Amino acid sequence: MSLLGYGMVAWLGFKLANLLINLLGFPVLRESREAPARGVSLLIPARNEAHNLEQTLKGFLAQEVDEILVLDDGSSDATPQVVARAALQDPRLRLISGAPKPEGWMGKTWACQQLAEAARGGLLIFTDADVRWKAGGVRALVGAMTRERADLFSVYPRQITPTLPERVLLPLIDDVLMGYLPYPLLKTPFPSAAAANGQVMAFRREAYWACGGHAGVRGEVLEDVRLAQRLKASGGRLRLALGDDLIGVRMYRTYAEIVEGLGKNLIEFHGKSRVGLALSYALHLLGYTLCWPLALLNPLWLAVGGMGLLERFLLGLKTGRPGWEVVLMPLAPILSTPIYLHAWQRDYVWKGRVYSR
Repeated sequence: MSLLGYGMVAWLGFKLANLLINLLGFPVLRESREAPARGVSLLIPARNEAHNLEQTLKGFLAQEVDEILVLDDGSSDATPQVVARAALQDPRLRLISGAPKPEGWMGKTWACQQLAEAARGGLLIFTDADVRWKAGGVRALVGAMTRERADLFSVYPRQITPTLPERVLLPLIDDVLMGYLPYPLLKTPFPSAAAANGQVMAFRREAYWACGGHAGVRGEVLEDVRLAQRLKASGGRLRLALGDDLIGVRMYRTYAEIVEGLGKNLIEFHGKSRVGLALSYALHLLGYTLCWPLALLNPLWLAVGGMGLLERFLLGLKTGRPGWEVVLMPLAPILSTPIYLHAWQRDYVWKGRVYSR
């Protein structure tokens, strides 16, 4: 095998080692019998989310919280009407009309900042409009957060993936977390050893404002990761968990939505470097797809392909995915090609707004 092949084995071996560590040690959210917490605000930014809220509002309303605030961020669909109808049935639910986005802010950071300013609770739980909460989800989160004495507790929801492109691509979100960041590193004081998922982020109110809130990351695409880093830098305690059966999400419904959604922040994960982006694409294409035809020339490339399949299998064990999905791994670099091309562009559109990288 060439030096390149040995390099691929080293890279995949590194990811497998981290997966094994996280398979044993990464927390998973479990149901809790503890009494519900008081002073909890559930905060939901929403821009053109009527189709999601029709399904997810029931789960939000099933949570043991003091208030549920939905901020309508200039929607052009029926988002405010859907929320207003539901608010008639539950006084905890309140619709807020968002102010116009100031220059220099991302849409989500501006919406979340407004929600934080309007919230009355001592515990601020930000969650996206497409996240599906089962009854008891907030109680489980608060219980885990209390036991860990966390100032920020973020959850990675279970990916709901009924279509083939979703099954192929969306588990890679968990793969990045599990394959590159061993959970024990999160417990160190180093701000760079941080991760978070903006789909579910629970802050103690004092810690949120101490790290600057969303105003401190106003122009960041990866505002969740940057907030986690800022929280650790300010002396806060960060903890994570997987959502398991209690918190799930269906992020996108079409392949085009996946390309647009994942492509908007992919380059951020590569230090905003287009060289890094190109190298990453080549690495994944070789390690998961081209390794199989290369094995016809040198059977040692089968080891590379086998390690990639093992990686997907271990990831599925931890995140509750069916074992047969390992056969989809060689398709991931192929289907991600448009995502990389989208990430390469200088400008992109997200929820009707134009942003420049």
